[in-house]
Amino acid sequence: MESTYLQKCLGTCLTQGLAEVARIRPVDPVEYLALWIYKYKENVTMEQLRQKEMANLERERELALIEQEMMERLKAEELLIQQQQLAFQLELEMQEKERQRVEELHRAQEQLEKEMGMNIENIPTSEDSSHSEDITPDSGKTLAEISDRYGAPNLSRVEELDEPMLSDIPLSWLPSEDYASFREHKPV
Repeated sequence: MESTYLQKCLGTCLTQGLAEVARIRPVDPVEYLALWIYKYKENVTMEQLRQKEMANLERERELALIEQEMMERLKAEELLIQQQQLAFQLELEMQEKERQRVEELHRAQEQLEKEMGMNIENIPTSEDSSHSEDITPDSGKTLAEISDRYGAPNLSRVEELDEPMLSDIPLSWLPSEDYASFREHKPV
């Protein structure tokens, strides 16, 4: 029983200490063995503290890695959310522009229909046929004078002459000398 106790509690320590005493051969081996055992106990305690510190450092390092991964995921999610918000804002802007364009087209169509309605009202009916004859080009008015609309072309009056033109005569009927003189004297 005593040997079991000594082997359990002092086995390695006592064996190593006695081996050290035998190797060194100090003057006072009992005092040397006592100091060596105290130093051994201090070294064992320091080793245990160092192992605990290493375990704590390893645990803290793992926690730091987990926290870093979480921060990276949060940053990635934040970036994704910002991209989604930007895409959503762009979509809203596009919808707003499309809505404005549709409204502008609708307004332009209403204005066109309004103008068409005004033009239809200005078209003479069969009752006003005598009045429409007064507005014909024979009356001497130009198209700009007939039209009340803003931006109507200002066309001058063109009169046609009933004279036959040389262009009415086929060129194959002209002799080659006449054709050359025709080309020189052709009115521009």
